[in-house]
Amino acid sequence: MENEVVVTRKGQTTIPVKLRRKYNIEEGTRLEVVDTEEGILLKPAKSIFDLAGTGSKYATPEEMKKLLDELREEDA
Repeated sequence: MENEVVVTRKGQTTIPVKLRRKYNIEEGTRLEVVDTEEGILLKPAKSIFDLAGTGSKYATPEEMKKLLDELREEDA
């Protein structure tokens, strides 16, 4: 198996460097874990920049700013 990895006692594993480079996964990158018919899929989670504008029908600009500020504090 070309990309076989080992799971540690704590449930952690290492993504091979070739795939991290290919998918631009760096330290701190958040990954979405998806349960599929074929197994577990890891994919980069959408960032706040990917989601810009999608929430305009759900919140006022002031509410969105507050949410963005909270997300920025989490990333710091």
